[in-house]
Amino acid sequence: MSAERIEIETADGVADAYLSRPDEGGPRPGVLFLMDAFGLRPAIEEMVDRIASHGYVVLAPNLFYRAGRDAVGPMPDLSEPDARGAFMEKLGPLMAALTPERVASDGDAYLTLLEAECEGPIVIAGYCLGVRVGWRIATAHPERVRAIAGFHGGGLVTDAPDSPHRSAGELNAELYLAFADNDQSMTPENIAELERALEQAGVEYRAEVYEGAGHGYTMSDTPVYDQRAAERHFDELFAVLDRVGGERAPAG
Repeated sequence: MSAERIEIETADGVADAYLSRPDEGGPRPGVLFLMDAFGLRPAIEEMVDRIASHGYVVLAPNLFYRAGRDAVGPMPDLSEPDARGAFMEKLGPLMAALTPERVASDGDAYLTLLEAECEGPIVIAGYCLGVRVGWRIATAHPERVRAIAGFHGGGLVTDAPDSPHRSAGELNAELYLAFADNDQSMTPENIAELERALEQAGVEYRAEVYEGAGHGYTMSDTPVYDQRAAERHFDELFAVLDRVGGERAPAG
C-alpha cells in the first residue's frame, strides 16, 4: 500500500487531500472518504489506509480547504464541556460555508481525480458532516456515484427548503446508513422521515441505529469512540464495497 498528500484543483482554489492506494491487484474500485467535522488528521488517515489495504483506491479531501490546510486546528479535550463548546463554535462557520453549490462543485473535482486513479465504480464513505456532503455530491453527480455508506450522519432532515432528504429523488446510488443512538442531530423522528423520503423516491437503502453508540463512534481520537461499533462499521462498509465493486483485490 502507498499513500501520499496531494493537491486537487477546484473552482475555488486548491484542496489538499490524502490518497491511499493498494500496491497491486485488482479490480480497484474508488472510495471517496468524506471526513467528519474535526478535519483531515492522523485518525482519518489510519481509516483511509485500512480501507485501501483491502484493495481500494481511497481519496480523503480536506473539505474545509477554503479556510486553509489546518482550519480546524488542534483538537481540545472534548470531554471538557467548555472546551468542546468553544471548539464547536469554531467549527460552525466552516460547516456553514459548505453550501450545496460549493459541495457540488468540489465534488466534481474530487470525483474527477478519483476516476483517474481507480478502475471501477465509486462509493462514498461519509462520516458525520461527511454523510451530508456525500449525499449532496451524489445528487449533484448521480451517474458517477454507485453507493453511499454513511456513519453517524446528522442534519439529513431539517426544516430548510434545501434539506438533503427533500432531494432523495435525485439519488442514483444505493445507501447504507448507520446512525448513532440518542443523536440529537438525527433523531428517531428524523430517521423515520428520511426513510419515508427514500421509500417514496424508490431508493435502494438500508438504515439502522447502532444501539449504545454515540455520535462519532468511529473516530478513535474522540471520547465517543466505540471500538465494537467502529469494527461493525468496517464490516458493513466492506460489505457495500464488495457488493458494488466485486471481490476485493489482495492486500498490498
